[in-house]
Amino acid sequence: MKGQWIGTYQGDGSSQIIVNIDEVQNHYDIEVNIAPNKKDFPATIAFMLTENISEQHELDAEVYAVEPGTGNPCNWDDIKDLYPNLEFYPDKAKVKLKLDDGKLTIDAILGTNDEFRCELKKRPDESESAIDGEKISWSDFRTYLNKLPDSNHLFRGQQKPWRLRTSFHRRGRYQIRKFLNKDVIELHQRLSAITSHYFDIDIPNQRGSFLNLLQHHGYPTPLLDWSYSPYVSAFFAFRDWPIGYRGNGDVRIYIFDNEAWEKDYPQISNLNPTFPHLSIAKFIAVGNTRLVPQQSATTITNLDDILDDIEEYVLLREQEKNSKYLRAIDISASEREAAMKDLRFMGITAGSMFPSLDGVCEELRERNFES
Repeated sequence: MKGQWIGTYQGDGSSQIIVNIDEVQNHYDIEVNIAPNKKDFPATIAFMLTENISEQHELDAEVYAVEPGTGNPCNWDDIKDLYPNLEFYPDKAKVKLKLDDGKLTIDAILGTNDEFRCELKKRPDESESAIDGEKISWSDFRTYLNKLPDSNHLFRGQQKPWRLRTSFHRRGRYQIRKFLNKDVIELHQRLSAITSHYFDIDIPNQRGSFLNLLQHHGYPTPLLDWSYSPYVSAFFAFRDWPIGYRGNGDVRIYIFDNEAWEKDYPQISNLNPTFPHLSIAKFIAVGNTRLVPQQSATTITNLDDILDDIEEYVLLREQEKNSKYLRAIDISASEREAAMKDLRFMGITAGSMFPSLDGVCEELRERNFES
């Protein structure tokens, strides 16, 4: 049951539903986001806790409207003037959940008699990418870059052709709202004694920069790192392969046409809207010495359902617009030494990417030891 489930349900008009289920010790913590297609009805968020981790539950849910400006849960009385044609909005629901053969069934009674039923399915989790990579040599990759159209692209290097996932979702967390209200607050309390800059996380730009700092120092977040430099991305793709590797593995470098994506789709600064999204964030480099040398860029997303993850979401948008936003290059990991040598001549080393004691030691270890 744990994970993210995305689909639609037919109630009073069609609505999109995202169910995020975290496993916490011996129970499930559940958040349900409903984004109606009807403009005269607010989005809805419901919260539930199970008593155990069985595959069938009967629960009481707390139901909230969503404030249109902030995306935060709110009481109906706070926003009812925005929806003059809507007379009733429930704050409670009786919910039945059942997981059977990979299908999650939700039956709910809202208020006194409004009912809805939703069936959500997903495939078993897969780590392989849905994007077919073009297999080329390191030398051909350098030539390939010279042929790219003269427009902005983002690049992401990965050790293997894994599907695109944020570190937050890879670690088995799905409720971004709880991450923002608990993890970020706790980290801010602890790190404010260490950072040279005090981040006011009530200000969106500062909060974004603080999240980016966490991401660059290893804390799992719903951010996904990219670079404006294909060669910086290549460094991160080859970096963790052993020196002298001669096997059949491939590194993966994703190429994302961010200029076309930003033109065709609205970019959302809210990390946790009630609807699926992938947006490009532009954070300022406050207190983050790695941001500039890595020529860093970031995407934010709430997507991880295997049927509607980042890649599937982009592929569907490509069909919708008859356009190409995302492609991938696969290069044999056995070309590591040639690639890393070229990158050193460009000044792209661990010492330059991670300007710190650890980065310099990694750079010199690469240069002075064979393995």
